[in-house]
Amino acid sequence: MQDGAGENGAPLEFDGPLLIVGGGDVDPDMLAALAERAAGLVGADRGGDILMAAGLVPDAVIGDMDSVADRTRFPGQTTILTLPEQDTTDFEKCLYSTRAPLTLALGMTGGRFDHTLAALHAVARYATDRKIILIDGHDLAMGVAGSVSLRVGAGERVSIYPLGRTQFAGSMGLLYPLDGLEMVQGKTIGTSNRATENVIEIDVAPGEQDPWLLILDNRLLDAIA
Repeated sequence: MQDGAGENGAPLEFDGPLLIVGGGDVDPDMLAALAERAAGLVGADRGGDILMAAGLVPDAVIGDMDSVADRTRFPGQTTILTLPEQDTTDFEKCLYSTRAPLTLALGMTGGRFDHTLAALHAVARYATDRKIILIDGHDLAMGVAGSVSLRVGAGERVSIYPLGRTQFAGSMGLLYPLDGLEMVQGKTIGTSNRATENVIEIDVAPGEQDPWLLILDNRLLDAIA
């Protein structure tokens, strides 16, 4: 077990997908499947215990360590990064302490509603700089900064939810077009749309736009990861 975020306190770098596991409800089969595709495993505080209980060794455990059962149980190759500041959640601590081309997050949604809202807050803060996908037993939600084109399959549910204020220039392959639509939480959202074509395109308007969530069935992870 080693302390620190890496050499000289630099963020931990992962060359492939990073799986961050939180302390919420985690399906063991889903955890095993996601761990197989991950280049790195990080436990957000109690998420480290969940990884160990599943027979998986985390590369790092990051958080304020108020929920870890016993930090001495982790093997020597696991980096333990204790961050006592209380301005951010354990999930956000994991995000600012790591770098990866793709971040999958399990155990961050469902269960306590305030934990789910906190996870969405973290995605809103970091979606501009990194690709983050929240996953649970039913859905996946990807933070998007800009426009996307994806092959999801005709008939699939496609939900769009603003994480601030986003003006959409247009869309293709959706039952309800987004052309010229401005989405703002509490005003206009785009949940329960549907793909009419195998490939969908969603374009945001020019200029500065806030990130937004693309929510799909979790079966479609390969379509966006």
